Formats: sequence, structure tokens, C-alpha cells
Amino acid sequence: MTHHTPEPEADVGMLTPSSAGSAAAHATGDTAYLRAMLDAEAALTRAQAALGLAPEAAAAAVTAAAADTHRHDPRDLALRARAAGNPVVPLVADLTAAVADRDPKAAEYVHRGATSQDILDTAMMLVCARSLDTVLADLRRTADALRRSAAAHRDTPMAGRTLTQHAVPVTFGLKAAGWRALVLDAHDRLAAVRAALPAQLGGAAGTLAAFEAYAEADGGTPEPLAPGLGPCLLAAYAAETGLAEPALPWHTLRTPVADLAGALAFTAGALGKLAADVLTLSRTEIGELAEGSGGGSSAMPHKANPVRATLIAAAARQVPALAAVLYGALAAEDERPAGAWHAEWQPLRDALRLVGGAARDAAELTAALRVRPQRMRRNLDATGGLITTERLVAALAAMTGRGEARRTLDAAARRAVADGVGLHEALHAEAPALAAQLSEARIRQLLDPTDYLGSVGPLVDRALARTGPDPQESA
Repeated sequence: MTHHTPEPEADVGMLTPSSAGSAAAHATGDTAYLRAMLDAEAALTRAQAALGLAPEAAAAAVTAAAADTHRHDPRDLALRARAAGNPVVPLVADLTAAVADRDPKAAEYVHRGATSQDILDTAMMLVCARSLDTVLADLRRTADALRRSAAAHRDTPMAGRTLTQHAVPVTFGLKAAGWRALVLDAHDRLAAVRAALPAQLGGAAGTLAAFEAYAEADGGTPEPLAPGLGPCLLAAYAAETGLAEPALPWHTLRTPVADLAGALAFTAGALGKLAADVLTLSRTEIGELAEGSGGGSSAMPHKANPVRATLIAAAARQVPALAAVLYGALAAEDERPAGAWHAEWQPLRDALRLVGGAARDAAELTAALRVRPQRMRRNLDATGGLITTERLVAALAAMTGRGEARRTLDAAARRAVADGVGLHEALHAEAPALAAQLSEARIRQLLDPTDYLGSVGPLVDRALARTGPDPQESA
């Protein structure tokens, strides 16, 4: 059998199973960035042609040459990028040669007037847009699965837990509705950022002066564009790329990247909350949830590990640190910075991949999540009624006052734990006269955890009334 041996430095995702094989990983690979840089270059020439600043034949030649990604080797570009500090410089040289093979005159219009950051920033925004489209689709799938779970288990009681201990009864429907609310919040934030991702065009220092200089050298600025050639070109370029039109060149005004960093970190955390709960509730001794197809162990045949939740939890721990790097790049000096811009590239790609992988895993996890109501009820009853002490305090307070009622229940709860008896028996032993004032039927009602759910049902209904994105909606 023949085995393919990749290049020694090739990263095929062996240590990043959370994103390996995901749509986001594909959309952020080196080839995807190469494709986006070529798209940005072609869009620039088309925008100039649309305003009469370049021949239509040049736009056609550049677009045709840019469509051939196979002519360019990402690894070769990476090695040559060391000379100039970014991959645009060697790519422009190669693209110019490719255009010259088709039309020597058209080669003069490749990258004309632009700076490397214009192309790489625009390409980065194109990559982000394409990656976010896949993330948003998976978040829509996740939200829809959670809507179904919340509705199906609106009234399924389970123990609420605070600081790792049983608190008061809740329902799984309320928990699933809460997860859905976070997923929808993440979707809203990412969708808003996705819609605002801007093209970048400013020239050497954000003045667009070179474009006017070339227009003058060619015989003057076309009359409809004077004196607003720069803004008109910026609008035309944004339209050609499909990105938003920025008010200003943003070489050192990194709001788009910072906003994206925040939305990605929020999304990782929102999905991380879901994963943290699944990991806790799928513990052997709790067993209230299980992943539809758990992962195996190399040593223990009996295990079905919650792998999807584990990978989501891993992503949630990494993305905030990556976002911190991107926020730090806001403090960029001058009109174009040394180092701050360069520091964004890999952290942003890693954050997109991690969130993309987490969104994929969340969609798979929620679609096949197994809910175990019987285990939930068994755990509710595990403390022999202690989970309802809050309710008993309220009932006894009407007879003794709140302070005395609390002291009585504290003592009864300690006795129940120490003697291993139910709260009913402990209350009779601790305060027989007080307990005698309550009928057996009333005590059973007060101790029934399924009868102490407060406004859970209406809260779930209220949460599900929030309109989520259509799971069939195209990005």
C-alpha cells in the first residue's frame, strides 16, 4: 500500500481535531487566502475600469489571469514573502507576469495605485466573510435543534445546580432554551459583523493619491469623478468585492478586526457554556445527558466519551486569548504599522477555524443529544427532599416567622444528611410540634420537586417566542 508523505512542515490538522475537515478550515487555508488575494487584485482593476481609469481589456485580462490559482504555489509565496514581510509583493510579481503572457499592455494595470495592505486586508475580509457564512449556517442548525429540545422537554424536571450542588428544581426545557438564547445571541453578533466587513483601499498612506496621479498621467481624471475620484473608486471597489464600503481607509483603524474578534470570542464562549453543561450532565454518576455517538477510549472499552463537547470546550478556552492579540493590534502607530498588522494574521485565522469547528460540533451534538428524563428524576430524589427546602422555609415562615423557619430547616437538613434519612423524617425529629401542624398530604406536596418549578413553563415559552434564523436560510 502506498502512503502519501506530506511536506514535513505541512499542517493537516492532526493536533486540531476540532477544526480538521471543517468548512471553516477549508475556507481559511493558504489556498483560500491565495484565492482571496487574487480576487482582490482582479476586483481592483475592474473597479478602475468601471470608472474609466483602466481599459476594459485590462480588467478582463487581469480577471482571467487571477482565476488561475494553480499557477501560484502558496509555499513558494510564503518563502518569498520573507523578503517584503507579506505575501502580496511576490504574488503581484507573479500575477503581473501571468497577465503579461495574455496582454502585455494590461500588465501595467495590475495592482496599480494600491499598497500591499489594501490587497491583504481585503483578502482577509473576503476569507472572513466566506468562513462566517459556514459558521452562521451551523449556528442556525444548532439553534433549531435546541428549539426542538426545549419544546419537547419544557416540563421535564431536573435538578438545578449552583456551585456544583443541587439548588432547586428546574426543567431541561429551561436549560435548552438558555443554550438556544446564547446561540442566537452569537448568531446575531456574527451576522452583524459579517454584514459590515469592509473592503480596504487607501494606497500608501490612506490618501488614495496614487490613483489620482495615475489618472492625471493618463490624461486627467474623468470629468464625472472630479473632484471625488478616491471616494468613487472606493465605492466601486467595495461593490466589486461584495464587501461593505468603509467611510475611510482603515489601515490603522482596526475596528472591523476588533469587532470580529469580540464576536468570535463571544461565540466560542456561548458554545462553551453548552459544552460545559453537557460534559457535567454526561458524567457517569449523573448520566442525565449523552452524546448521540460518543468517542471511544484507547484503553477502556466501556467508555463513550463526550467528544463533541470536549472539542467545543477546548475551543472556548483558546479563542479569548486569540481575541486579546487582535484587540492589542488596535494600538497601531502611524498611517500603516510595523508589527501590529502582521500580528493579526494567524490569530484571526486560528480564531475563525476554532469557532468554525466548534459551531460544526455544536450542530452535530445538539442534533443527536440524548436526554434521559428517568435519570433526571432519580437525581432529583437523591437528597430525599432537600432540594425543596427553599419552598419549606416559605411555608413554615407563615407559622413561625422567616428566621425561625430557616433555623428549623437548617437543623433538619443537617440531620437528614448526618443520619441518612429523608427531609420529612428529619423535620419530624427536629421539630415534631411544628411538623404536626402540617398534614401528611401537604408535606408530600411541599417535598415534591416536580411541584416546585415556579414559572419555568412560561419562561421557556417566552424564550422560544424569540424568532430564530431560518435553518434553511442561505448564508
